[in-house]
Amino acid sequence: MTALTLARPVAAAWPTLAAAHLALFYRARHGRWPRLAQPQRFTEWVQWRKLHDRDAGRARLTDKLHGKAYAAAVLGQDMVVPTLWHGRELPVEAPSPMPLMVKANHGCGQFLVVRTAADWQRARALTPRWVAGRYGAILGEHHYRAAVPGLIVEPFLITPDPLPLDYKIYVFGGRAAMVQLHEDRAGKHHRWSQFDRHWRPLSNNPGSRPAPASLAAMIAAAERLAAGHDFLRVDFYEIDGRPLFGEFCLFPGSGLDRFDPVELDDWLGQLWREQAVTL
Repeated sequence: MTALTLARPVAAAWPTLAAAHLALFYRARHGRWPRLAQPQRFTEWVQWRKLHDRDAGRARLTDKLHGKAYAAAVLGQDMVVPTLWHGRELPVEAPSPMPLMVKANHGCGQFLVVRTAADWQRARALTPRWVAGRYGAILGEHHYRAAVPGLIVEPFLITPDPLPLDYKIYVFGGRAAMVQLHEDRAGKHHRWSQFDRHWRPLSNNPGSRPAPASLAAMIAAAERLAAGHDFLRVDFYEIDGRPLFGEFCLFPGSGLDRFDPVELDDWLGQLWREQAVTL
């Protein structure tokens, strides 16, 4: 048999193999099998997107530089975290006074806070592995193939917290429904809690953090950026009472993080289902 005739059955079988792979991961984390053909919960819809969403424009949003350029075109440059440098290999000297933030352009959760010259040299030693790797393959997040492998350097945003609070806004069909607050992202007590668009608690044990002063501006900006999409998460920081766009997310928690209470998973899944054109 030729290579071509061998490739056809493998390609035809790929969706089934990918679905089985994702279903096993999902069951291990959630304790139940996902409904991949007819998703109901939000975490199931994330798996559905991995299998069925082939929107090239949405995939490009996984590229942080592209996402920031798009946000700047829509909102204005002053509402986007500045980029001080970008490329594939960090220069010998830091491009700006410290502290700085170094991130992978094409991945998630790959970042370093650089406060000293020693930190910069550590970043130069570590980041080549980020650039050489392709994020997302293990969990089926093929959209990251559209992101250009590389690094970006941003100013470290000074706030009272060790790292800026991260406000992740869940937008369905152009309307923001939920804000997920992340605290202590680089520490031992990373925690997140959920609020509705009016900062009313949705999750168990939400803590006592007040609403950001720029909540209304954040929500309005997120809705402008996510218009035309069934679902997007749009991430912001708040500095001196004003919002700064950080990045987009297509697969929050890869659909493997649990919601507490689980009814949040049901509610968000219903919102996504209402925006879906076809299954």
